[in-house]
Amino acid sequence: MARIPNPVRTRKDGVEIVSSVDKAQFTLHELIRAANRATGAHLRRKMLKEARKMPGMRRNRRLGKAFQYWARRRETDLVIGSKHNTWYGADQELGTSSQPKRGIIRSTVMAETENIRKIQGQFISAIEDDNRARAAIDTDNEGDNNEND
Repeated sequence: MARIPNPVRTRKDGVEIVSSVDKAQFTLHELIRAANRATGAHLRRKMLKEARKMPGMRRNRRLGKAFQYWARRRETDLVIGSKHNTWYGADQELGTSSQPKRGIIRSTVMAETENIRKIQGQFISAIEDDNRARAAIDTDNEGDNNEND
């Protein structure tokens, strides 16, 4: 567990100035990491569910360890992938001469874009505000020229 930075205190002419910039930056950093962890866990569950639909993989014990996610601390990003050198991981994602391309990771991420925005929005208010704005825009009526709206 990281330590929350103490506020910087400056005294000048009897006035004490307290700067909590470091604490605010730390809080934002930790919120981003928490959002990435929640998103990674959600996507991993969906990928495993999709992978279990493949022939012979329904009861495979090794499949549960195949897909992983890493919410990196310094880079504050999320990396999703499969273990290297596994026939049920990279070979089926990218395809080989003997294995067709299935693209489980890519298709799951693309299908779950809206849920990713919802999960991230629960942690970060700017994303939540953007989600509300997108919901207010009605893209279904773009071609209508009704002047009575």
